[in-house]
Amino acid sequence: MDCMNTPSIDAPSAIPLRQDARTISLVGLAHGSSHFFHLLLPPLFPWLIEEFGFSYSELGLLVTVFFVVSGVGQALAGFVVDRVGARPVLFFALASFAIAGLVAGSSGGYAGLVVASAFAGLGNAPFHPVDFTILNKRVSQARLGHAFSVHGISGNLGWAVAPLFMAGIATATGSWRMACLSSALLALAVLAVMVWQREALNDKFSALEHQAPVGTTNTAHPMAFLRLPSIWLCFSFFFWSTCALSAIQSFASPALKQMYGLPISLTAFVVTGYMLCGAVGMVIGGFLVGRVVRLEKIISVCLTAASALLVLVGTGWLPGMAALVVAALAGFGTGIASPSRDMLIKRAAPPGATGRVYGTVYSGLDLGFSMATPMFGMLLDRGLTEAVFYGSAATLMLSVGSAALVGVGVAAQFRRTAPAPT
Repeated sequence: MDCMNTPSIDAPSAIPLRQDARTISLVGLAHGSSHFFHLLLPPLFPWLIEEFGFSYSELGLLVTVFFVVSGVGQALAGFVVDRVGARPVLFFALASFAIAGLVAGSSGGYAGLVVASAFAGLGNAPFHPVDFTILNKRVSQARLGHAFSVHGISGNLGWAVAPLFMAGIATATGSWRMACLSSALLALAVLAVMVWQREALNDKFSALEHQAPVGTTNTAHPMAFLRLPSIWLCFSFFFWSTCALSAIQSFASPALKQMYGLPISLTAFVVTGYMLCGAVGMVIGGFLVGRVVRLEKIISVCLTAASALLVLVGTGWLPGMAALVVAALAGFGTGIASPSRDMLIKRAAPPGATGRVYGTVYSGLDLGFSMATPMFGMLLDRGLTEAVFYGSAATLMLSVGSAALVGVGVAAQFRRTAPAPT
């Protein structure tokens, strides 16, 4: 059951803390960079509308391009990582981000922005197979849980920093192009750090590799895991929860501006607040994972609470600043649920299918972004600003249903495999 990162029975534990911390920090920096480039263009939507006259539906399609490319690539990336190693794929991904920033900054219209989105999606595609391969092979079992926590938090921080970085530079310089070019320099800087510290990312030679326990082998067809309902339920969980995240990331800021009359310079902080609250929630959620057997209960309570807060914002009853704060606080609930979500997926995965399961399940995230963003953009174009918050709340509740079904399946599997009482 617990196969996603199952250690060898006699796995060594004498790896120095400094070595583990170095690898964890580098992978966290890389993962934060990938989430940063999820938001290469959305924080700049107001500037793009002003210069080119794009609709929100057109801008939403740019996000769709990103996640279609990322989703298709992610489903294949695990095989590439297994063949050539994680480190060169990581270098390629960061170089793709730099190209995306350069193309966006020099774009003369919609076509150039589409190309930039495609390059950013290409860079984003391999990150989960890359990150988890390196962590599994380089970090000692005793610190692997902390590594996963840092990995999740760094992603949220990347999302939190991106709006401040992109909108801040665009505001300060009066040029959205300068913000894009600055993002390219940021990607190159991160790439330089990775190349400099490349030995800490070497997944081809390591004193430690977390594998299935001795005596467990997987002789099934490589695609046999696709027949398991639990995998597709996990996929659906990612899909629905990402639809909600897509609405918040791309359109919560303009929706708050229209509903509550707040300046865009202020509403841009809603995404940063949402992600920072999510990061704090992840820290708390990490402690809960080891103390609760039925993880779907944590997910249900936290995501239901987040949904309620988003519905409250959608009513328009709150004062402007209070609405911004409440929308940001919804991220706290999704953050607490996040470690339980990852552990639930881990328990549902079959033995020997680590990379393939990660690629398949996480591609639900890409599909959710690619489909939800243009749909919410269309609603905003039609003046249905409250639908951004009502819709995100509804999709969070659908993800609660998926998590509950996964939890039921995992519990049933445990009962089937548990030794009979004597």
